[in-house]
Amino acid sequence: MDINTIITFLACIIFLFIFGKLFIWPFKSILKLIINSVLGGVLIYIINIIGMNFGFHIGLNIGTSLIVGLLGLPGALLLIILKIILRIKC
Repeated sequence: MDINTIITFLACIIFLFIFGKLFIWPFKSILKLIINSVLGGVLIYIINIIGMNFGFHIGLNIGTSLIVGLLGLPGALLLIILKIILRIKC
């Protein structure tokens, strides 16, 4: 192998490392958002099970699970407070 082939292989390997590093960060963020949204959905489900005794229900959909997924426990409290204040019928 001549020197040009070796330099080309090294350049390609370096390019792949840089390219992979650039795209792994957004993938981690999207994966974290998905996991948090699923956990948010589970939290809303638990709130609905407990609230069943009191006639309280929060709709379980993509929007509410994303709110809880992004904001965590404060997002769940926000949904509860909004539900109580606005008295939305579901």
